[in-house]
Amino acid sequence: MKAFRIFGISLLALLAWCTIASAQTPFTPGTWTKTNHAPSSAVAHALLLDDGSVLVNSMYFSNHSDPWYRLIPDSTGSYINGTWVNAGTLPSGYNPLYFASSVLPSGQVVVMGGEYNNGVGVWTTKGALYNPNTNAWTSLTAPSGWTTVGDAQSIILPNGKMMMANCCTTQEAILTLTGTTASWATTGTGKFDWNDEEGWTMLPNGNILTVDAYVGQSTCCQLGYQTYNPTTGTWTTPSNNTVVNLVDPSSLELGPMPLLPNGTAFAAGATTNNAIYTVSSGSWAQAPSFGSGLDIADGPAAVLPSGNALFDTSPGVFQNGSVFFEWDGTNLNQTTAPPNASIDSSYVGGMVVLPTGQILFTDFSSDVEIYTPAGSACTGCAPSIRNVASTLTHGSKNNQIMGTQFNGLDQGSYYGDDNQAASNFPIVRITDSTGAVVYCRTHGWLGGVAQGTTVTRALFDIPGTIHTGTASLVVVANGIASAARTVTIN
Repeated sequence: MKAFRIFGISLLALLAWCTIASAQTPFTPGTWTKTNHAPSSAVAHALLLDDGSVLVNSMYFSNHSDPWYRLIPDSTGSYINGTWVNAGTLPSGYNPLYFASSVLPSGQVVVMGGEYNNGVGVWTTKGALYNPNTNAWTSLTAPSGWTTVGDAQSIILPNGKMMMANCCTTQEAILTLTGTTASWATTGTGKFDWNDEEGWTMLPNGNILTVDAYVGQSTCCQLGYQTYNPTTGTWTTPSNNTVVNLVDPSSLELGPMPLLPNGTAFAAGATTNNAIYTVSSGSWAQAPSFGSGLDIADGPAAVLPSGNALFDTSPGVFQNGSVFFEWDGTNLNQTTAPPNASIDSSYVGGMVVLPTGQILFTDFSSDVEIYTPAGSACTGCAPSIRNVASTLTHGSKNNQIMGTQFNGLDQGSYYGDDNQAASNFPIVRITDSTGAVVYCRTHGWLGGVAQGTTVTRALFDIPGTIHTGTASLVVVANGIASAARTVTIN
């Protein structure tokens, strides 16, 4: 069980910056920029909403519910120059840290459990539902009979429903909402060990990949992994293994495991080992290490539009001194770091892939940073619009759009059991007749990743503030925009 950290001041350590890159393609590091406006308090967990705004929780740890905030991009689409607005408070008595979270296809946000509640370690079963249309939170009940949810995993399945784990057992359940009333269906037979400390990575076939932390078992760190089939609701234990141990034997922590556009998943270890899972063959191989004793014993990763993966590492378990890398499929390239890196451990970091292709980064402080990576979107990674009306009505709702790769090729951001911030859903963005960038609330989509030529659909609402006239419309998934369609707003 990790401690929570209140941001403080420490002596800055000098980090040597170097680049590990191939001679053929020199690595170009990204840049970090602080948002021009700061939230009113320290913030941590962040989620991209279906209207392009970012929802974040405050870090007061008091004995009452503290405000959440939303970062709204400006009229040019800039998050760096965005503004913070109040996003309401959780129901009384619920103020969690390290919890399950998902943005539903309805646009509502589920927050369930918490390793801490009001700063006390309790593995709570409390939960809440956020409605961005009303800016209000309501209580949400956990599955019947569960005594813990805690720092649990959650994910949106291909059918659009949220699946959630119980941190401290082998239990999982699937959520159905009727209004604000939750009903849960049991799933996940065959889970080998407790869900605690494990992360979930969705594969292109809709199955879920997890590396076993062996929590609750008499042995640990035996290189095991499992896959979950949402059609059958069962876990399978393959006969092969992860080749190297990724689980820290004392804390049982793991690192993030992002799926990449090249068809592999990079499993970052809480040891100094890393591994690569090849989806097509179901095989594992050892990956390069970060070096210098660095690992990710809890911590974030994000898949960049280029197809590279950005990792936040630190030495040992929960020790300070973050170092950032981009994995390009061959090399781990050390890149630039945000200002607080020398006093941060990887576990305080959180990443969200923005519709701009940038990465929003939080670290339990009020310094919210934006990472702007180099390079362009990977070939074949963009969504494609097949059908949308050429004339759209100012202020109209439930406009239909159809196309391919609306869910992107991956989940966007990864962490594990403590923090889920997936962005694998479509967002409609319009540049109106005045040049203003307008995000439409986009909903009614289903889950999944890397769906290829499968045509899917979504619905979108056009804000009443948009200007009429000729406009340009794109669909964005995980920071990658489709080719534009010219439309008329009447």
